[in-house]
Amino acid sequence: MTAPAGDGIWLPDLCRLPRLATMLGLAQMTVVIVALVPGAAPGWDARDFLTASGYALWLALAVSVLLCAARAQLSRLPVRLGAIAAVVIAMLIALVASAIVHGLFASVDGDGHLPSTGRFVGGSAAVVALLTAIALRYFYVIDRWQGQVAAQARAEADALQARIRPHFLFNSMNMIAMLLRRDPVVAERAVLDLSDLFRAALGAGEGSSTLAEEVALAERYLSIEQLRLGERLQVRWRRTEPLPWDLPMPRLVLQPLLENAVLHGISRLPEGGRIDVSLDATPETLRIVIRNPSLAPGAQPVPPRAQGAGHAQRSIAQRLGYAFGPRARMTYGWDDGYYACNIHLPVAWEAAAAKERQL
Repeated sequence: MTAPAGDGIWLPDLCRLPRLATMLGLAQMTVVIVALVPGAAPGWDARDFLTASGYALWLALAVSVLLCAARAQLSRLPVRLGAIAAVVIAMLIALVASAIVHGLFASVDGDGHLPSTGRFVGGSAAVVALLTAIALRYFYVIDRWQGQVAAQARAEADALQARIRPHFLFNSMNMIAMLLRRDPVVAERAVLDLSDLFRAALGAGEGSSTLAEEVALAERYLSIEQLRLGERLQVRWRRTEPLPWDLPMPRLVLQPLLENAVLHGISRLPEGGRIDVSLDATPETLRIVIRNPSLAPGAQPVPPRAQGAGHAQRSIAQRLGYAFGPRARMTYGWDDGYYACNIHLPVAWEAAAAKERQL
């Protein structure tokens, strides 16, 4: 194991309800396995099974709570030493608890059905230590994997800051300079749109956005490009209400896709073309489709690598997958002279989970 570089708290958090439920599930599964093994628990009836289950769940709860309380202190130790200390603490808890339980049952059980003190206490401690070590290792690996995914998502978001290319800024500023004398109102609007766009780019790796904010930012970007390209760029929005406008989303999801549509589609066509953006939703899913012509009629398709659009789409797909989980889906490709991106996002309970992950 290697220590993480975050806040220094590397020991898995067993106070979280899903993890506490996992610990209790492991304990109950152990009882079930013991009961099912032939000859391992002769004569077990429903009462014996419930008694063993209560004992195992009590041990699991005690170990989880104490390791949760000692999490900060154990994380100050080196990872290997701290992991050993956590397992030893679990073993000590099991030794003390099993000794107390064995003594209590021995005082009321005159038939001698209980195993010997050494077997009962030692077996309980060994099983608890083994399950604790397995659980902590599993949660540790999960935490590190989630940390790496989050770091990659942040890195991808930071990389998007550079995707609003310098030549776009220079072209926009030159266009605004030409508009100042001819149409100052339009020039002022372009300056405001440009400032909003770059403000969003600078905050791409921080916090979350919403569907409404992403659409508004995309409209600002397209308005600047329409000033530059004129009649060569047409945009048609189709919004089928009701839409989940407050759905939390990663920042800069739509704008890079529209930038690809302009740079690798419309701007390469002498006559230009139209970008179609449609949004519709069911109670469970939000669907966003961006479609644009990608080559002139009768021309040969430009290879995806040459167009250079794949990186942004892969990055956005990874960020959406991290934010919304496996139900988020993004597909893209060419179809009869058009390039289309399809995004499907869950809008039910997964949206709340996405908001938690973004905060």
